[in-house]
Amino acid sequence: MKRFAQIIKTLDSTNKTTVKVDALTQYFLKAGDTDKVWTIAILSHRRPPRPVNTTLLREWASELANIPLWLFEESYHIVGDLAETISLVVPSSKASTGKTLTQFLEEMIALKKKSDYEKKQYLFDNWKVLDYYERFVFTKLITGGFRIGVSQKLMTRALSKATEIDEDILAYKLMGNWDPNTISFQQLVLEEHKTDYLSKPYPFYLAYALEEVPESLGDVNEWSMEHKWDGIRSQVILRNDEIFVWSRGEELVTDKYPEFEQYIGFIPNGTVIDGEILPYPKGQIGTFNDLQKRIGRKSVSKSLLTKVPVILKAYDLLEWQGTDIRQKPFSERRQLLEALFETVATTTLSHQKSKTTEQSESGGTQRNRSDLPLQLSETMQFDSWQEVAKERDRSREKHSEGLMLKRKDSPYLVGRKKGDWWKWKVDPLTIDAVLTYAMRGHGRRSNMFTDYTFALWDENENGERELVTFAKAYSGLTDAEFRKLDAWIKKNTLERFGPVRSVTPYHVFEIAFEGIALSNRHKSGVATRFPRMLRWRQDKSIHEANSLDELKNLIPNSENSG
Repeated sequence: MKRFAQIIKTLDSTNKTTVKVDALTQYFLKAGDTDKVWTIAILSHRRPPRPVNTTLLREWASELANIPLWLFEESYHIVGDLAETISLVVPSSKASTGKTLTQFLEEMIALKKKSDYEKKQYLFDNWKVLDYYERFVFTKLITGGFRIGVSQKLMTRALSKATEIDEDILAYKLMGNWDPNTISFQQLVLEEHKTDYLSKPYPFYLAYALEEVPESLGDVNEWSMEHKWDGIRSQVILRNDEIFVWSRGEELVTDKYPEFEQYIGFIPNGTVIDGEILPYPKGQIGTFNDLQKRIGRKSVSKSLLTKVPVILKAYDLLEWQGTDIRQKPFSERRQLLEALFETVATTTLSHQKSKTTEQSESGGTQRNRSDLPLQLSETMQFDSWQEVAKERDRSREKHSEGLMLKRKDSPYLVGRKKGDWWKWKVDPLTIDAVLTYAMRGHGRRSNMFTDYTFALWDENENGERELVTFAKAYSGLTDAEFRKLDAWIKKNTLERFGPVRSVTPYHVFEIAFEGIALSNRHKSGVATRFPRMLRWRQDKSIHEANSLDELKNLIPNSENSG
């Protein structure tokens, strides 16, 4: 446990990726195998269920610290993190423990079924013999909310350095529903399987935002344009009659999109397609808000598959007939991709697996490519950059974020590179809104109110105007503006709701966002994408802020009318 607490302390105290990777690598080289498995599980969000609710944790911690509960609650609101608050107020002792991370986690799993008295005694016994950071980590594990600044990708990179196993192969090994209680490090990581290599994706090529006028790119005829689709960037891999779907975050998400299994038999083995997963309700491209209903689900129900189907919008071909073709010019790769689509369009599939004989007698089951959740992203050519700009202005009508500009002779590179691929997004939507709630920030801003909730005017049932919340934002202001606003919030608080304060409606901010859609999950009936503060409108009174109707008027007509 001491070694695990130390690595968490190191990871939590730096923003440098190299330091985090090196520290994790050393941990994986020195930790015991069972602790390694649990560390992988924790950092890949496979934490055991919470054995004690937070209400009891707060009551028992204040009792052990010998302070009234109200004082503990006030401290908690200031600190902003329950585990950190408990670690600070509970007195330390000179005692220590030699238990491993695995032992603690096994005890926590068993603790869930015990009585409140036994849970309280267990917490007291352990809080007393752990130092500050061990107690912090222990309590984090108890709360089940273990989040630190380490992505699964970063953890996988460190594990790769420690084991000398390819990162992509490790990413595949760590997917699925493996149980840290029953699987060994040897089984999870070290054993080789032929299938580990079947799923291997290529590093994604990423574009920079266009910073200058498009004319700076030169001759428009050297460029290919297509819409920048607002979905999930992905690679779809077909090898050995199997399909693998990877997100840009290098997460294997095959099981999240079972629709794509239909590609097997239509698209030949040895094919890797780069594209965008898009929601496709009612036979048309939906919004990212639609897609969010599919993201993060452990399982996808039949009703959700029907309500929010998805398609792959394909725009590049990285592997063809088992050969890496990334060094070919973009124009040649597109020709191959288009030829693939033409072939698939004329192909029918006879299912010859479990019902081969039965189907052969009945003539086979014929299916057309039009049944597949697969579309080709259209490439466009223009005679002038002015025509390109006009097409960009139509982006929101097509549920895209703008245009992608790709040099026709460009290879498919690795990572984010300048020169050959650019994204030219449309200007953000904006609305003037009133600050109504504030919450403390995180990290270096944990002592200031920097996370804000904004509202717009609407008419209630009595015909009176009232402010209705619609978005939260925490970026876009300078440090000086944050400090000034924080001081004002502390003097103009109306009510407190735990860490949240309602404030006097007074300040107006111009809020920018990338997209907007109707939503039943929000009180306003509207969801905005990537809201942030564009500027502090100190020149406006709250009566000049926009209304909810004005916000809804920004929704594309096809959706707003539905």
